[in-house]
Amino acid sequence: MRSLLFHHHLHCSPCHCLRSSILRKPSSLVSAAMASSLALPAISPNRISFAASEALNGCCRNGARGFGIKNFGRSRVFMSVSVGSQTVVDDSLFADYKPSAAFLFPGQGAQAVGMGKEAQSVSAAAELYKKANDILGYDLLELCLSGPKEKLDSTVISQPAIYVTSLAAVEMLRARDGGQQIIDAVDVTCGLSLGEYTALAFSGAFSFEDGLKLVKLRGEAMQEASDAAKSAMVSIIGLDSDKVQQLCDAANQEVDETEKVQIANFLCTVRLAVAGAFHTSFMEPAVSRLEAALAATEIRTPRIPVISNVDAQPHADPATIKKILARQVTSPVQWETTVKTLLSKGLKKSYELGPGKVIAGIVKRMDRGAEIENIGA
Repeated sequence: MRSLLFHHHLHCSPCHCLRSSILRKPSSLVSAAMASSLALPAISPNRISFAASEALNGCCRNGARGFGIKNFGRSRVFMSVSVGSQTVVDDSLFADYKPSAAFLFPGQGAQAVGMGKEAQSVSAAAELYKKANDILGYDLLELCLSGPKEKLDSTVISQPAIYVTSLAAVEMLRARDGGQQIIDAVDVTCGLSLGEYTALAFSGAFSFEDGLKLVKLRGEAMQEASDAAKSAMVSIIGLDSDKVQQLCDAANQEVDETEKVQIANFLCTVRLAVAGAFHTSFMEPAVSRLEAALAATEIRTPRIPVISNVDAQPHADPATIKKILARQVTSPVQWETTVKTLLSKGLKKSYELGPGKVIAGIVKRMDRGAEIENIGA
């Protein structure tokens, strides 16, 4: 099976930069928007409760260190409804969010030999690598610091490495003068592909440990899916997404089902090297493993909005978040829409936390005046 993944880069005004990625695959990929609210059965008033989110300080029930705020003055209160033994949270809790400061986390491709070195000077950051070793069963820090590059670039290694290094960057920021105040002021977060898991960990939706276990499995499942079918990625430069889709449709009329192409990413910069055709239906074999792992993982309502890659919207209901994370590996990444929406809603400053400066490049291409700071580790 031959496959191609195309990327699009627009050389035009900052607010209209866009890139699309497409590849050959048996069926076209359709990303249906998730419902933003839940239809609930009739419930007596005494079954309804208002409660502060358990994730407000980013701490987890198992006692793991969280990445959240220390000042609860800006804590949100959300409505939860008990239905039988389950608690249903209004998924539209964050629908009217107004961002002022954002944490943005990178995805696979941002890895580089030497990352994690600075983090060893901060005990809380260094501790994350030690915890990771126990979960992963190998010395992650050694691979981050010394490589070899080919091994670090592999999906099964790079995804945990970026996740841990990005959260180590949060601890690096916390340790500097005024760092905790910056963390307290962040009112929205998101991440590119893998980075969405990092954003959810920062928001308190799940613990560092549970997030790393998910990322480990995700990397393994995606690598297996990549190995099972031939695929590749190339960039399309100078065309908007509508034109790229027209070309895909035309090409698909002349090829077998196994050779079809599809859009995979809407970004604003050059695609970084990865193992295969991620965020397309080539990743379908990875979905069932992710669904099972997510079902067994405790996920809580984030303390701040976490923007989904699938529909560029924030979600509050843990059950909905699980469904979206499972769909994420086969759905186009709506990163361009995410960044554009944040900027249009009044985002004043953002921080890229983790290895590389890919996200900063995307934001600057969309708005040269946007204020973004890189926090490495």
